Amino acid sequence: MTTRRGRHALSEINVTPFVDVMLVLLVIFMVTAPLLQQGIDVNLPQAKGEEISPSERLVITVKKDGKIYLDKSSVTINTLKSRFEGRRDKEVFLKADRDTAYGVVVGVMGELREAGIERLGMITESEADAR
Repeated sequence: MTTRRGRHALSEINVTPFVDVMLVLLVIFMVTAPLLQQGIDVNLPQAKGEEISPSERLVITVKKDGKIYLDKSSVTINTLKSRFEGRRDKEVFLKADRDTAYGVVVGVMGELREAGIERLGMITESEADAR
């Protein structure tokens, strides 16, 4: 295609703006990906086994200092049983710091049993993740 003065029309696509946008998106995703992990930070014990999918599940976390959390809200061992009254969740996952006193973990497990929880899963860190 020729214009009046003998110039040709530019038929190449300029990809520089596209690359710039993609690099910005890459940086945004790299910054936000670690923020998507939710929960309370505990030092989990190691164990062999398959990883549990992070689907909708009820997680009770026991921190090293003995504080108990139901998902992200803080509860006491005395109010834990009342939180499960009338709930249909019969499967709960327990995530306890490896340095938590054994008696605290057993106390939480006892309260869950009295609340009618039929299945209690323990969340651990896989040995491969620990390396």
